[in-house]
Amino acid sequence: MLPFIFLGFFVGFLVGLTGVGGGALMTPSLIFLGVEPLTAVGTDLLYATVTRVFGVFFHSRKGGIRFDLALRLFAGSLPAVALGSILLRVINKSTFNNYLTLLLGVILLTSSLLSLIRGEIHIPIKPRREYLYVLGFIVGLTVQFTSVGAGVIVSFSLMNLARLTPGEVVGITIFYGLALSLFSTLNYMLLGSIDYHLALALIAGTLPGVYLGTHMNRKADRDRLKMIINAVILVIGLLILIQRMI
Repeated sequence: MLPFIFLGFFVGFLVGLTGVGGGALMTPSLIFLGVEPLTAVGTDLLYATVTRVFGVFFHSRKGGIRFDLALRLFAGSLPAVALGSILLRVINKSTFNNYLTLLLGVILLTSSLLSLIRGEIHIPIKPRREYLYVLGFIVGLTVQFTSVGAGVIVSFSLMNLARLTPGEVVGITIFYGLALSLFSTLNYMLLGSIDYHLALALIAGTLPGVYLGTHMNRKADRDRLKMIINAVILVIGLLILIQRMI
């Protein structure tokens, strides 16, 4: 379990240091270390739920969460969670594991590219709160099958479509991500696709990692670090797709 404790520490440290979501790093890392794809997603969702509790706690104390917008996003995700629950039970497990890696590679490429260009483009669409329900559904369905996308896709969309401060975007993303990962985790619990001992090892490593990263981020160039990490995620996505096609 020592490699997984170290993995939890490493991902937690990067999340605390840069604010980049850990899902894009954790799930492919678990698959690389030999964990079954379906179990990797379920375990990562449980891991993400526990770690996001701390993020919500700290941000709520600062009053940096727009609960009205976050709840609209979550309301849009509920039908996606229900649909994902049905599909997870209908699709053959071996078939699902086979195509999950392909989907994960595509999501990693998309999310890393969105992160790299975030704040540099302006989509010519008039912001409307109704769009939050649609965004919530799309992200909810994506997270159901890959555990990746809640943070980067939502933050990218809010930064380019809504008139919100960066602090509000982070607060909304963390609270919404917590609610979504909690309900998504329940699906994988019912499927029996969570390795609880593995999740405990990851959590044990990530808590000191997040603490250390949070205290070091005052001195680090976070924008440059985010760019490097997202470039790494982009490479991981490419490698997964290349391996899938071989």
